[in-house]
This record gives sequence, structure tokens and C-alpha cells, in this order.
Amino acid sequence: MIDTTTALELVLLHGSTGSKTKEIELKDALDHVLAEDLISNIDMPPFRQSAMDGYALHSNNSNRYTLVGEVQAGTSANPNLKAGEAVRIFTGAPVPDAANVVVMQEKVEIVGDSILVADSLLPNMNIRPKGEQITVGAVALDKGTTIKGVHIGFLASLGVTIITVIEKPSIAIVVTGNELVNPGRALSYGEIYESNGAMLTAVLKELGYNRTTVIAVKDDYDKTKETLQETIGNHDVVIATGGVSVGDYDFVGKALQAIGVQQVFYSVRQKPGKPLFFGKKEQTAIFGLPGNPAAALSCFYVYVYPLLKKYEGAHQVNLSSIILPLLNDYKVIGDRAQFLKARMQGVGVEILGGQSSAMVRAFGDANALVFLPEHTSEVKKGENVKTILLPNK
Repeated sequence: MIDTTTALELVLLHGSTGSKTKEIELKDALDHVLAEDLISNIDMPPFRQSAMDGYALHSNNSNRYTLVGEVQAGTSANPNLKAGEAVRIFTGAPVPDAANVVVMQEKVEIVGDSILVADSLLPNMNIRPKGEQITVGAVALDKGTTIKGVHIGFLASLGVTIITVIEKPSIAIVVTGNELVNPGRALSYGEIYESNGAMLTAVLKELGYNRTTVIAVKDDYDKTKETLQETIGNHDVVIATGGVSVGDYDFVGKALQAIGVQQVFYSVRQKPGKPLFFGKKEQTAIFGLPGNPAAALSCFYVYVYPLLKKYEGAHQVNLSSIILPLLNDYKVIGDRAQFLKARMQGVGVEILGGQSSAMVRAFGDANALVFLPEHTSEVKKGENVKTILLPNK
């Protein structure tokens, strides 16, 4: 049995970066990772641009200027202003080449065909220079950037329509257990509804992973071995839930060994999720998560998600964490490291109720996991704790 730090290090050490790239439309690029540096083909702004509504002047160090026209946003007009002349101008409009100042309209008084300026004039005041944000040939976004909404807006402003990204991994979720039945039919005594497949598929979709297949298998050794063999051969990442412990009907571990999966580790000194398996076969990464839903989801966030981010070549793979004061007392059961469902509120974090491995409901209120190291017996209100931020929360 290994500690949590070693477990995550091994996952990332044995995880590989995907080699397949594809071109996609910018509008579809959300949460994809850039496969190469993206170079700007234009200056932004592409011309000297007015930062506000007002008047563009050819300054001659006086406060009176003759008004000779106007320049609207989107126009190609470029009037040749003489010293002492001005044009009405609007935010985003191109500043005439001969203008060297833009005065905001609130600082101007109109007198006939002239304006009086009640402001000190500084060179290039309220003028955005050409290429202020980025110049032709500069790197707009680095390889490894995970595309967010703001990136799409920035790239659209540069005229980008197609980008090259690393293809997201294909993921199979193998759910095991004779007791599991699909929602939609009445339960017989001893049965429960299968939820891990639905939960992990939905969480993966929230995080931008849509190439996901759910496969159910009963507690049968030969069928489990056959299913895993076929699944591993056709997917980049395989996540099995349940059947990874050492019970008489836990066949996942035995089947993985039989089909030649290299075990990287099995069992971690943590709660929830002690019976966690990680292995590899060729380029496929295989996780065996506990069958209890809350334990499965905790292990997914802490170990599976970072591997998926590494596969994509993302700069940031681990979940972000901060140190926050605890908002309530908490007593620890056992001496294993703890990943506790929690909610950040204001400048602190609260450990939630419902911490059982089987109770997933509290995850609906959680936006973080509080991590407590091994051999922690209790933590008091006000004590600083490591707080792991859950993605998309």
C-alpha cells in the first residue's frame, strides 16, 4: 500500500501525452488543448484606435480647434487634419494619421464650427496604438493552453477560425456487479440501480470529454476478462468501477493480471478509495476505482482527471489547491489520509456531512476536497487545511 503523493506521481509518470491532433473550428474548441503555438496573422488593433467617444485633434497647443468632420467605427476615412483641426470620433474608430490626441467628449464645449477643450493635452492621449495587444508574428496562445471562453473571444478578434488541438482520449467506463440494474425498472430484493456509469459520463462531459462509452459486466471471471481485453484494445483510458477489491466475486484485478496489464500500484493509504488500482497495457491507462459512488468520484478527481489533462498536453494537470481556515471542527476516523467533500464559503472552507464512501449526495454541495494527511486525528475550526478545488464548480 502506498501513500497518496506517490500514487499521483506514479499516475503522471506512466501517463502519456496523446499523439493524435486534429483541426477543429474555433467555435467547437472549448476545453480542448492547443497542439502547437498559435501565431497572430494581424496586429491587434490593426490601426490606431480611439479608446472613447470624443474628438481627435491635430494638436497645436491651443484650446480651440476647428471641427472639420467625423470618423465613425468601421469607416475607412482618414482625413488629413491640419494643425488646429479636429474631427468628431467614436470608440473603436480609426484615428486619422495626422491626429495626435483624442479628447473625451465630456471635456469639450462646441462653439459654432469649433470646439473648446477644457483638458490638458498629452501626446497620444486616449489612442490605442496599432498592435497594442499583439503584433503580427507574435504568439497569441502557447501550445498546451486549454481553450476557455475568453480565449475563443481573443482568437476570434484575430480572425482565427480553425485551430489544431490534441485529440481528446477515448474513455471506456466498465461497471461491474450482479446487483446493478439500469434505472427504469422496479428493483428486486438485493438489487440497486447502476449510477457510476451515468455519474462519470456526466462529469466527463462537464469537463469536455465526450468520447465516452459505458460497458456493464456481471460478476463472472471469464466475461470480465473478455470485456476488459476488448475494451483496453479499443480505448485510450479504461475506468473500471467495482470488483477491484479481494472478495470472492471481485474479478477485475484477476482479469487484468490474466490479460497482461502491468500493475503500477494497487491500494493507497487514503479514505475514501483505499482499493484503487492503476496499470497500463501498451499505451492504454487502466484505473480500477471502488464501486461506492463517492469513493469512485473522489478517486476520479484526484487521479484520473490529472492523467486526462496530461494526455491532452495541458500546462496545468493537477487540480489547484489553496490553504484555507476550517469553518467547523472535524474528527477523523482511522489513520489514513482523507479526501473530504467540502464547500468553500467566503474566506474559509467547511467539511460537509455525508462523508460515507457510498453517499454521493454531498458532492452536489461540494466545490472542493479538504485533504488531511495520514495520522490526523482531528482538526479544529480556524485551523488551516489544504483545500483542493474541484473543476467546473
